[in-house]
Amino acid sequence: MEKEITIRKPSDMHLHLRQGDMLKTTVRDASAWFAQGVVMPNTVPAINTPERLISYRDEILSRNPGFKPIMSFKLYSGMSASEVKAMADAGAVLGKLYPAGVTTNSEDGVKSWLDIKETLGAMSDLNLVLSIHCEWPDTFVLDREYEYHREFAAIAKAFPDLRMVFEHISDRRSINFVAGLPDRVAGTITAHHLLLTLDDVIGANMNPHTFCKPVVKGPADREALRQAAFSGDKKFFFGSDSAPHLKAKKESEAAAGGIYSSPVAVPLMTQLFEEKGKLEKLENFMSVYGPAFYSIKPAESCITLVQKKSTIPAVIDGIVPLYAEKTVSWSIKA
Repeated sequence: MEKEITIRKPSDMHLHLRQGDMLKTTVRDASAWFAQGVVMPNTVPAINTPERLISYRDEILSRNPGFKPIMSFKLYSGMSASEVKAMADAGAVLGKLYPAGVTTNSEDGVKSWLDIKETLGAMSDLNLVLSIHCEWPDTFVLDREYEYHREFAAIAKAFPDLRMVFEHISDRRSINFVAGLPDRVAGTITAHHLLLTLDDVIGANMNPHTFCKPVVKGPADREALRQAAFSGDKKFFFGSDSAPHLKAKKESEAAAGGIYSSPVAVPLMTQLFEEKGKLEKLENFMSVYGPAFYSIKPAESCITLVQKKSTIPAVIDGIVPLYAEKTVSWSIKA
C-alpha cells in the first residue's frame, strides 16, 4: 500500500500573488495546497491605503472565495498612527517593512526604522504584526541578512510589545539570532532555502529560476535552517515567499529575483521531512505554528498526501516553478 499522511491544510505565512492576469494562476495554485496565506503588499501601486487593501482582497476572493487572504500593508516613511488605524480597520493583520531597494518593488522602501517610529508605535498599540524583509541595502549580498540584525534588534528593543517576523531566513546566523529573542519574535523559512544552495544558482551554469532575494547560501546555512524546521520550535514556521515572474523576465539580462513554489512546496516539504525521518513534525511547521503566532485559527479542513511519484511541470502558465521537470515522491490524494 502507498504511504499516506493526513495533516491540517497548510497555511502559507508569506505569499506573493501578484496582480492582473497572473492572479488567476497564483490563487489557483496556492489554494490547491493552502487554506490561507499572508499576502504581500509590494504590488504596483503598493497596498498602503485602506481602499487598495479592500480592493485587492476582494479581487483575490473573486478568484477563490474558499481561500483566506491574510492582508498586509506596506510601510512607508512618515506613515501616521491614524493611517495605521485605518489599515487595521480595513482588515490588515500585519504591516510589511521593505528596506529601500532590496527586492521587487521596494525602491520606495524604508531607509531607517527611525523614519517610522510613529508607525511602529501604532502597530504595537493595535497588536498588529511587523513583518520585515531583513536585508541591509548596499552591503555584500551574502551578508545583507546578517547586517540587518542590528536594525531588527533596535526595533525589538524600542517596542517591547510588538510582534515581529524575521522573514525568509537564509543565514545560519539568523537562526541563532531569532532563537535568542523573546517569544514575540518568530521567523519564516521557505521551501527553496530548505532545498537549495548557491551551487544550484551558479555552481554549473547560471540558473535564473533559482535566483531569489535573499539569495540561497551555503550547505551549512541550509542545514541550520533544516534543523530549525525539524526542531518543533514554535518560533519557526513555513512561509513560501513564492514569488512568480514570467519565464521571459527570469531569463532576461536583468533576471528578476523570486522563485515560484506555491504549486510544489507542500509535496516537496513532505518529501524532505520524510527523507529526514521528521514527518511527525511536518504539520506543526506547515499548518499550526504560523497561524498561532498571528493569533489566527489554523485550517479546519485537512489534506491527505500519498507517497506517489509525479513530475513537476516545466512551465505553469508562463512561469517556471521550483524543481521544474524534477520528480517529487509525494502527491495530493484525490
